[in-house]
Amino acid sequence: VQLQASGGGLVQAGGSLRLSCVASGRSIDSYTMGWFRQAPGKERDFVAAIAWSGGETLYADSVKGRFTIARDNAENTVTLQMNSLKPEDTAVYVCAAQFHTNHYILPRRYDYWGQGTQVTVSS
Repeated sequence: VQLQASGGGLVQAGGSLRLSCVASGRSIDSYTMGWFRQAPGKERDFVAAIAWSGGETLYADSVKGRFTIARDNAENTVTLQMNSLKPEDTAVYVCAAQFHTNHYILPRRYDYWGQGTQVTVSS
């Protein structure tokens, strides 16, 4: 599975961005999909994930109520709608896929990773 994230950019605090992750090579309908982010000098952090079956979602506490993850298996795409953005949301955002399991938070359980997209939130 090849993953390509896009949609990042520069936005003022309180603004919104919509990230997309397009998969190719295989259908994502058997993959749990996740978003992670990494700020300079920090570890990669879990942001959100959506299960491969049943549509269950999980969010990091820091983004709960502001971000929404969704999947469109027909389009082989996962999106992350980010509202009420804060300067501390500034990071490179990366999408990832894991096959047939729901270990949402652990990066090492994901099988495929895409290139990141930069999100910068100014105060």
